[in-house]
Amino acid sequence: MITADKSQVEQAFIFGFPLVFNLDQVGRYVETGVGANPAAPFNSFSHARALAGPADNFVSINNDTVYSMAQLDLSVGPVMLEVPDTAGRYYVLQFVDAWTNNFAYVGHRATGTEAGRFLIVPPAWGGVAPADATVIVSPTTVASIVGRWACDGEADLPAVHRLQDAASLTPLNPAATPAGIPAIDAAVPAEVQLLEKLRVWSQEFPPAVSDRAVLDGLAPTGITETGASPYLAASAETIAELGGALAASQAALIDYLRTGDVPVVNGWQLTYHFFDYNTDFFEVGTVNTPLFTSVPPEQKYQMRAAAALGGLWGNHSYEAAYASIYVDETGEQLDGANSYELRLDPMPPARAFWSLTMYSMPDFFLVENEIKRYSIGDRTPGLQHNDDGSLTIFMSATRPADPVKLANWLPAPAGPFRPLLRMYEPSTEIIDGSYVIPAITRVAAQASEEQSND
Repeated sequence: MITADKSQVEQAFIFGFPLVFNLDQVGRYVETGVGANPAAPFNSFSHARALAGPADNFVSINNDTVYSMAQLDLSVGPVMLEVPDTAGRYYVLQFVDAWTNNFAYVGHRATGTEAGRFLIVPPAWGGVAPADATVIVSPTTVASIVGRWACDGEADLPAVHRLQDAASLTPLNPAATPAGIPAIDAAVPAEVQLLEKLRVWSQEFPPAVSDRAVLDGLAPTGITETGASPYLAASAETIAELGGALAASQAALIDYLRTGDVPVVNGWQLTYHFFDYNTDFFEVGTVNTPLFTSVPPEQKYQMRAAAALGGLWGNHSYEAAYASIYVDETGEQLDGANSYELRLDPMPPARAFWSLTMYSMPDFFLVENEIKRYSIGDRTPGLQHNDDGSLTIFMSATRPADPVKLANWLPAPAGPFRPLLRMYEPSTEIIDGSYVIPAITRVAAQASEEQSND
């Protein structure tokens, strides 16, 4: 029986949104593919063959690396991962469980760039692995591998393709059939399907032991009931109340992305620890130190939900540090109707590389533009540095007339936008705040063009 009040429904939404949103995306990759990544069955790679663009409708997708995605279903038993020698090239295979916990890393920072073999096994597996394979235990039977290969533009794609093709996943029992993600009853009203997915999927893919008391405490919402869906028997009034509370919770989560409990410097939200909510699962390549496990318990679920909505499958900051921004130096929303400058001096101290990517709002997709530039960074050809070595990036929806501004132009949409700065393998100065990202300043576009023509 459903007896939840509004606050309990809101808690259920925040607790369960990452699982539901994540598994919906897992299903997209398996069934239809996403953008440049074609559909691929469980336990096999889907390789994008180009850098992501506006057609890849995925939250905050990057334009720095070529993606190799794999959705794992370990109901078939262990799966062998083999990776090639990349000869020093940056790559990362990030392992994400059903609840969006990053639980393992393979790649440049984590395990080096030589060839390797890794046996991915389901929870509580008790078998014996081959002597030449490193075991990775997945917290849930369904999980994701988010692979990123550094790519220096179109000319570099053939080399990336060879590496992608050399990576493989092989179930040890090839005859086993993946169980997949359980379907929900289509008769459940649309307004409460999130709760039904949470109910079914949380039972199939249990959360960490540390989260189970919270899940049990949400029983009045119906999400812990077994068997037939409790929402099928609920009154129209109850369904309307639940649906209204869920819609309000999603609106509040979107607002939290802009105003949440993260440090803000010069308008930049330093979400370096946005993905540090995992305190339970530490497999190969993870860093289990207080710096990366110290999210306050009262913030954990809100942060986890916001991270899923605003940057699903983002890395820990020891792999890649993220800083997003919505406002200029006066606190006004960034908007493509205006022109802006970001002067970097010095450049972000990333050991691998850095980039600034433009996203539309509120969906955080890449932005179509006439020069097909979706990000700008230390590998972008043709950038014009200032005489003192600094770099000024120009952002606007209209094409700059000045050639220097055009060389350093990051096109924006006509309306509100949100840039995101990524720093791959960030230095200590980034993580401890010693490196300060400057504010984005608004400039009078017409005046600046007149001055450039003097």
